[in-house]
Amino acid sequence: MTAPHTDRATRKRRLLRVRPLDPQTLHHPAVVAQYEKRAEDAQLAVADKITAFAGSMNFVYLHIVLFAVWMLVFEKSPWPTLTLIVSLEAIFLSTFVMIGQNRQAAFQQAKADSDYTRVDRLLEENTRLTKLIHELTADVHRVVVPDTGKPAEADNDRHDR
Repeated sequence: MTAPHTDRATRKRRLLRVRPLDPQTLHHPAVVAQYEKRAEDAQLAVADKITAFAGSMNFVYLHIVLFAVWMLVFEKSPWPTLTLIVSLEAIFLSTFVMIGQNRQAAFQQAKADSDYTRVDRLLEENTRLTKLIHELTADVHRVVVPDTGKPAEADNDRHDR
């Protein structure tokens, strides 16, 4: 049986038709977390839908038709109502652009934090492995190279001649 919050999120995704992540692609953990966060928040999903549509050529074509019809049929020059509508639309669209920019900035921050954490863990692991390799090398050296009791400098002088 699935958890109630999962069912609610699934219903919201179906209702808002949030496009799922490609299951064939390995996604960064920050990408998955950001996707799940946005899919669960109806307001963010609606903003994403509006921003996606407003950034498409269909939006441009629709506005060309609407403006032409408005100017030719509904209102005579200088189109004061159309000017008001276009100004209000610009205000709202700029708000959606800023929402998209904030979302992108939050995603980049989450990814940067995740990358930093992973790189830091890898650095610690590499440091630990380097120390182990050094210790193993020293152990092998002690076993393979016999200890003659002479200082290392004397051996080096002998090899230089």
